[in-house]
Amino acid sequence: MVNARFSRRQVVLGAAAVPLAWSVLPRAVSAAPSPMREQVELDTGWSFRFGERGDWQRIRLPHSWNARDGQDGGDDYRRGAGWYRRELPLSAESAGRRAFLEFDGANTTTDVWLNGVHLGQHSGGYTRFRFDVTEVLRPGANDLLVRVDNGENPDVAPLSADFTFFGGLYRGVRLQLTEPVHLDLLDHGGPGVYLRQREVRADAATVEVTAKLANDSEQAQHVDVRATITDDDGRVVAEESAPAVSLAAGGRRQCTFPVHIGSPRLWNGRADPHVHRVQVQLREVDTGRPLDAVTEPLGLRTFAVSPSDGFSLNGEPLRLRGVNRHQDRRGKGFAVDDGDHEQDFALMREMGVNALRTAHYPQDPLVYDLADSAGFAVYTEVPWVNEITDSAAFRDNVKQQLRELIRQHYNHPSVLFWGIGNELGFHQTDKDPQINALLAELAELVRTEDPERASAYANVLKRADDDPFTEHAELSGYNRYEGWYEGTADQFGQWADSLHAADPMRKIAVTEYGAGANIDQHGPASLAAPPVPDGQWHPEEYQALLHESFIAQIDERPYLWGTFLWNMFDFASDSRDEGAAPGINDKGLVTHDRAVRKDAFHCYKAHWSDEAVLHITSRRWTHRTEPDTTVRVYSNAESVALTLNGAPLGDGTRDGRVFSWPVRLRPGSNVLTAQAEVHGSVHTDEVTWQLSQQ
Repeated sequence: MVNARFSRRQVVLGAAAVPLAWSVLPRAVSAAPSPMREQVELDTGWSFRFGERGDWQRIRLPHSWNARDGQDGGDDYRRGAGWYRRELPLSAESAGRRAFLEFDGANTTTDVWLNGVHLGQHSGGYTRFRFDVTEVLRPGANDLLVRVDNGENPDVAPLSADFTFFGGLYRGVRLQLTEPVHLDLLDHGGPGVYLRQREVRADAATVEVTAKLANDSEQAQHVDVRATITDDDGRVVAEESAPAVSLAAGGRRQCTFPVHIGSPRLWNGRADPHVHRVQVQLREVDTGRPLDAVTEPLGLRTFAVSPSDGFSLNGEPLRLRGVNRHQDRRGKGFAVDDGDHEQDFALMREMGVNALRTAHYPQDPLVYDLADSAGFAVYTEVPWVNEITDSAAFRDNVKQQLRELIRQHYNHPSVLFWGIGNELGFHQTDKDPQINALLAELAELVRTEDPERASAYANVLKRADDDPFTEHAELSGYNRYEGWYEGTADQFGQWADSLHAADPMRKIAVTEYGAGANIDQHGPASLAAPPVPDGQWHPEEYQALLHESFIAQIDERPYLWGTFLWNMFDFASDSRDEGAAPGINDKGLVTHDRAVRKDAFHCYKAHWSDEAVLHITSRRWTHRTEPDTTVRVYSNAESVALTLNGAPLGDGTRDGRVFSWPVRLRPGSNVLTAQAEVHGSVHTDEVTWQLSQQ
């Protein structure tokens, strides 16, 4: 993108710039501002109040007024209008330039005034939007006022969902200053540059560059458009110019031209997430003076989905081992910072993840940069969940949000699938015709906007597998909760095989599956006796057993083009009250504060990661009342040795990456020690359990 988060810290008002630390992740390739552009960060100097009256308080961005009450249960968090204001200074040197006010995301409907002039309204809480403020901005001090409303609005998606709609200016805001002739900043929040991969082979690639141009001067302009492609070392691998372009005064047009690359290095997922940079620059033809430039990521790759063989990348089969992720965390809500996103990616990489579904909305621009550099395949979706309003305004809003999603993230190599909806018709049984009609329009919009990628839809458990809702998108996703909301976990494979046999040409993914777990609740667990989903008892042991079962069943079914477990992290859903955690959906493999990796996390790590894994489960079940129990260990070793109070327990039983031993604990303290050789090194894990005296 034009203004991705890595370039934010260049001009900061009211605070010193702080460089980002990259100790656990490779630096992502992201768009950089042009030297012809000036970018002013507006994260500091704000005042806020909720409602029409009350005292103003000093805050900085990102900010949400629901950071506390949106995750404490009761379904009573504040929804309505929050007001933000600050002074927006403009130097005399910057006067005369084009000026654009840019918001990375504000939830949900945003109105903006500058010097008392209403600039406009944006409806949708998860995508970037901009206003041209050139005619209103003046040298010196300017008054900026922003109203953000997360109240119920029948015309804006989503209408309902199983997550908290945190209100606020929860992403960054900045001012962009350009020359009068520039790449278009008003193209649905997109970069104004779009890179379409026309042909990618091992010996050559062709990229079609489209540049959208704007001439906001009072004279016609004659400009050159040039694309320069560099690799991750900054070496130029290709250059090409379009024929000179004439722009009428006040005119808009686009130019499209090919760039050829010889012997390209491909973006190959986690194995080699190589990202090129493409700089598109505008210059005056007569003088050669640079006018504007945008740098966008380019990852050269091909991909395909087969109904029988699943997903392939660059012609090679690749099992997509995916997770769903919500963007909130404890004490912050949606108002997370760059370091929070980076930590989430570090945890996903540690577990061995190679695919991400950004449920159920577009996420921060940085998320897509991080996915590019991590080599994740991304399924990102429009925030249309559960319900529809039968109105032209609602339909237009969903299409607007999908178009913004595609334009803003078009160039990211990680993005492979555009989601057009999730669990529709769950709460409404009388709106099927309207839902089908809009799904058809969205699928066609994807084909028009981006013919190289695929649309996908996630079907709710309660609807039939061949529901007409599933017929519009190219790819079918199913949210399955065998062993939690219905049946038992071992029935998942039967369901998948039945669907595949009944419709062998359907391209099937599992877009959700999982179970809740409270790390403070422990006890004997059996897949034959699932906990009550909305009850208060969600033992960690049951979640681990369920995921063990799903991993084994998924591995046996290569026709599944992707699987995305629910959820990577616990997340806020203020209407929930279950698992002794009000306001939280506890199906995450990591706690809401990211402090604890649950046992199931280590199960996936043992199956998916190349790192050495040796993990004794139920380690937090430290106080016990029954002497007879089973010790389970997750490891990617060939064998594991276990001792109890120094006495060896033999080889135990192995089932894939799960090792188990029946043991009898003695009264008092019991020390269990597991040892294994993994990747040539010896690893040890140890826990201590106390057995109460009988």
